[in-house]
Amino acid sequence: MNYLRSVVLREQPQRDLYLNDIPAVQQLIRVGHLDFPKPVTVFVGENGTGKSTILEAIAIAMGFNAEGGGREHRFSTQDSHSELWRLLSTIKTVTPDDGFFLRAESFYNTSSYIDQSGSRLGRYGYRPLHTRSHGEAFLALVQNRFEGHGLYLLDEPEAALSPQRLLSLLVSMHDLVELDSQFIVATHSPIVMAFPGAEIKLFDENGIHTVDYRETDHYQITKQFINDPDRMLNYLFSND
Repeated sequence: MNYLRSVVLREQPQRDLYLNDIPAVQQLIRVGHLDFPKPVTVFVGENGTGKSTILEAIAIAMGFNAEGGGREHRFSTQDSHSELWRLLSTIKTVTPDDGFFLRAESFYNTSSYIDQSGSRLGRYGYRPLHTRSHGEAFLALVQNRFEGHGLYLLDEPEAALSPQRLLSLLVSMHDLVELDSQFIVATHSPIVMAFPGAEIKLFDENGIHTVDYRETDHYQITKQFINDPDRMLNYLFSND
C-alpha cells in the first residue's frame, strides 16, 4: 500500500538559502516532484546530500513531529528544521491508520517524551524506553508501536542497531508491508537498503536518481572491505 504517492515542491526556498545549494533540492525545483511508486523507498547517498533534510520535510508535511514520533506527539527541544516542509504538497491515496517518524538523531528526546507522557506501555513493549539500551528501545518501538496500515519514516535506523538487529528490523518491515504499510528510509546501511523490492533513490551531486542496490558505493565499498580487509586497510594507511 502506498499512502504517500508523491511530494510536490510548489516554490523555491527563499528563507533557508542553503537549501538551494543542495542538489536534491535543486532537482525538486527543476522537476517539481518526487514519487514513491513502491511500498519501500530507500534514500542513500553521502553525508550532506539532503537525504535527512528531505525526509524531515516530508515527515512534517505529513503531520509528524519534527523531532520524531507519531502524529499525536507534540514536543520540541530545539527548533532546527528547515522551511522546506512549508513548500511541499503531499499527494496521497488514502490516509494511513498509523504512522511514525523515527529518527536516530533525536530518538533520546522522543523516548523521553513517550516515557514522561504516560503513554500506554503496551504500545512500547510494557517497559519504559529509557530502561532499555538505545538499540533495544529502537527495536521495541518498531516491533510494538508500529501496528500496520501505516506510513513509517525512518532516518538512519542503523545508528542504533547491530547487524543482527538490523536483520530483525528487516523482518519487522516485511511483516508491516504485508499489513499494507509503506516505508521511506534514509540509511547508509547496505543491510537496510537490501530490502527486497525496495526502490533505492541515490542522492548525489547530480540530484536524485533511482539505482540498483549493487550500484551503490555502500554495497561496493562494504563488499570490497569484507572480501579483503587487509588489502584495503594497507591501502588506506599507506604513505605512498
